[in-house]
Parts: sequence; C-alpha cells; structure tokens
Amino acid sequence: MKSIKYLLMLMIATSFMMSCEDDLNITPEDDQTVLSEELFANESAYKEVLAGIYANLSLTGVDGAGSSNISGLDAGTSQYGRVLLYLQTLAADQMIWSYENDPGTREIQRNLWTAQNPLILGMYGRAHVSIAFANNFLRETTQEKLDARNVSAATRAEIVTYRAEARLLRALAYYHMMDLFGKASFVTENDPVANFFPPQIERAELFTFIETELNAIMSDLVDARMNEHARADKAVAWMILAKMYLNAEVYIGQDRYTDAISMCSNIIGAGYQLATNYDHVFMADNDVNSAVNEIIFPIISDGLRTQNFGPTTVIINGSVGSLEVNGAEVGVGAGGWGGALRVRRQFAELWQGGLFDNDDRNSIISANRPIDIVDISDRDTGYIIQKYSNATSTGGFGSDQTFVDTDFPLFRLADVYLMYAEAVLRGGTGGSMSTAQGYINSLRTRAGNPNMVSVGDITLDFILDERSRELHWEAHRRQDLIRYNRFTGGNYNWAWKGNGTNGIAIPAHFNVYPMPTNSLASNPNLTQNPGY
Repeated sequence: MKSIKYLLMLMIATSFMMSCEDDLNITPEDDQTVLSEELFANESAYKEVLAGIYANLSLTGVDGAGSSNISGLDAGTSQYGRVLLYLQTLAADQMIWSYENDPGTREIQRNLWTAQNPLILGMYGRAHVSIAFANNFLRETTQEKLDARNVSAATRAEIVTYRAEARLLRALAYYHMMDLFGKASFVTENDPVANFFPPQIERAELFTFIETELNAIMSDLVDARMNEHARADKAVAWMILAKMYLNAEVYIGQDRYTDAISMCSNIIGAGYQLATNYDHVFMADNDVNSAVNEIIFPIISDGLRTQNFGPTTVIINGSVGSLEVNGAEVGVGAGGWGGALRVRRQFAELWQGGLFDNDDRNSIISANRPIDIVDISDRDTGYIIQKYSNATSTGGFGSDQTFVDTDFPLFRLADVYLMYAEAVLRGGTGGSMSTAQGYINSLRTRAGNPNMVSVGDITLDFILDERSRELHWEAHRRQDLIRYNRFTGGNYNWAWKGNGTNGIAIPAHFNVYPMPTNSLASNPNLTQNPGY
C-alpha cells in the first residue's frame, strides 16, 4: 500500500492551515494562520506536518478534489502535477486539449499566453505553497523549538532526515520556478513571516542556491531506494541536479554535462531497474508492481484517500476517445471525458515508418481518425493514445472510476538513461557511447522493439525523438525543446504552435513564462520577464 497516503490524510487538517500569505503574496483560504503548540504535543506530528509538504504535490484543499486552499485559484488550475504537465507538455508538440473554454488551456496550447493566464498563476502559486510549507516546517524544527518542547532524542534523530526532505522539496519547487519562470520570489525559513515582501531572485542565483542546498543536505537524506514509497531520498536530489546540469547552458550559460553524467551514474549505480513491462510504469498499481524499481519519485494518487484532479486523473479520463468510448479498458467510466485529449500530428509521426509498429510504447489509436486536427473542438479528429491506465498489472482496476490510483512518475530511470546518453553526446566526460548504446537498447528491449541501435545511430536528433517516444506526457517536452533550440523561433513548428494550424514561429521570450500579474501587483520587488 502507499504508506505515505495514510499520513496525508492525517495531516490535511493541520498542514494546510499553515500560513503562507507573506511568503507567497497569495491568500490561503483557511482562517488559521499558525501551527499551534498543541499540535506538537504528540511527537508524531512532525512526520504528519512533513507529509503536508508532500501533500501539496497532490492535493489542492481540505474539502475534496474540487477544493483549493489558495484564494482565487480552483483545483483544476492549481494542482501541482496538472499545471506542470500543462506548462511542459500542452504548450509543446505532443498534446491537444479539446475543451478550450477551460480556463487558460487555449492560450497555453496555442502559445498565446499572457501574464493573466490562470494556469501560469496556478503553477507559480502552487510551487510557492511548497516553499512556504517547507519554510514553516523548518521554523518549527529549530533546536530552540525542539528544546522548548522537550522533544526526545529519538524524534530529534528522525527530524534531521525530515528537515533534509523539507529542504529538498523546497529545492524542487525552486527548480520548477527556475525552469519555467527564470526567477522566483525568494524566501527561506530565516525570513520574517509577517510584513515581508520577498526579494526577487534570478536564474543564476536560483541555480546556485538549489545546487548548494541539495549538496548540503545530501548526507542527511536516506540512501537511494531506502525510504518509504513517495518520500525523497538521495536519488531524488541527484535527479534534480542531473536535470539542472543537463540544462545548465540554458539556465546559466555554462557546460555542466560532465556533472550531469556523474549524477546519472550515481542514480544508475543505486540499484534502480527498468520495470519488466513498460505499461507497469503507468498503471494503478505502479507503487507495488515492477515499476517500483524504476520510479525514482512519483506524485502520488489514490482514488479514495487523495482524490484530486491531478495529471493521471486528467490524462486517463481525457485519453478516452470520443469515437472509441474505451474508458472501461483503462478503469474509468466508459466515455471518460469524451475525447478531451488527443495528439498532434508531429508526435503521431514519430511512430511511423514501421520501426515502432510492435513497440509497447506505441499506444497510438488511429483507426477511423485523420491524423490532422484542423478544428481543435472536433474531438473525432486527431489520433489518441492509451499510455496511462487505472487498471492494475494483475487484471483489476483502481478503487474509483474517476479519481485514479495511478501515481505520476515525475522522475524515473528511463529518463536517466537518455540524459546520460545526451550528456555524453554533448561532450561530457566520465561516460561512454557504448554504455549509452546499451541503455538505449535496454529501453527498446523492454518495449519489445527488435530494432536495436548502433553507436553511429545515436545523434542528438535521435535522442530528442527517442525522449519523446519514451517519455511523452510526463512533463518534459517543453524543457527538451528549449534545450535543443526548437521551442521558440521557427526552427521547428508543430500543429497549432503560435496559433497556426500548421504552426508558426513564436518569439524567443516565450522560452520562459511571464510572472503572473497578481503576483506582481502584490509584491513590489517582483519584475516582469522581458517581452511580456
């Protein structure tokens, strides 16, 4: 069972009460603004409050899936994994959302966004909630506070690890801010709680902070694969660093590919293994089937205990075709959400040519459908996919037919293999192309694809396409295209890029999202990104 999920239920009534108004310049809905001393009378509260930081990745409020603990943002526009998926995937060349009356989606998928977009505000706000929750936890676990409460030696020893996890989750949120916005409202546990406008911090400073922070806590984190399911360990820290180093030329204008190889090698050497079946990674029991050996860090989902409109609930219900009505196959209502999600032509074409006809990663459904989406509202056009499922590897289904049990694999080993190969290709040292070849072929073998690659086949273009085939709809694509200089400009156009049916160039400033108008209005220290 997903042990952390039981903790989430314990903490909902406590951790979501923590104040984040001054940290975030957004208003929490709950009237209680501090963690009471009574809460910590029982020393188990420390783990429960830590669980609250994790819960922010999955939950949006205390009153069910439709509630939000951030004023002005509903659950659909502020669930962490969902808005991350939208900003990284819906904005790029893999996914189309049919219902453009849903707030913010039209502008994101047509690359027309402005600083007023609610999905952009949702990502900014939800990331800063993680930061605020982590800061509150760190303020409540100082030596002075523990001394005043006469906390036992045994609990103090555990709190060392808890504090490292809180700092890691804060670093993860700042990493997403760095990648998506290029800056952040910067606040730590050492800053005042009231009457404080956080300063703005730019990309290079964020990079240094996150790198320094993760290295500082490394020895206090649990060893890789040794923590409870869905709790962070050393491998999660290595993964964030690997991502930063692979994209360092974008973030700070420096080549850090050798460091990326080092972090990838750390993860690979920690004992992770590919799931025996590609589908297992995206099924309702991916917390207990063979995927547990591959998934490094998930955003958890449970149809009963943590109901939310998160990425897997959206993807699985949304992927059910309007013509196919195939929801029963994947463990949701037969009609799902009526064809809400489809794929763009450019993604569909990655599977053509015969090499991927029998590849398990190829879940394209094309029968009776044209490949082109000329009218986004016409749900019967464009291919669909059936990658994620609310079915289990043993033949059962999830606990609910709307809210799925499927964890979202935020980080997994297959990504590490492909990052390793790319970093070697880009000139990093400490790795080899023959090793990279083995990793790539292991992905194809796992997928049942007999078409193995040679070292000579592995080019940067090949890696970009293989990343799309292996990692589609996992919130990586925008970042990948930016690293390859193919997101903005006209080097590569895809259907509906820039609001053109066949795609048109978009300006370079779209490589980062705008700072939300609401946030600018509430904090005089924030400035808008150029071009917006």
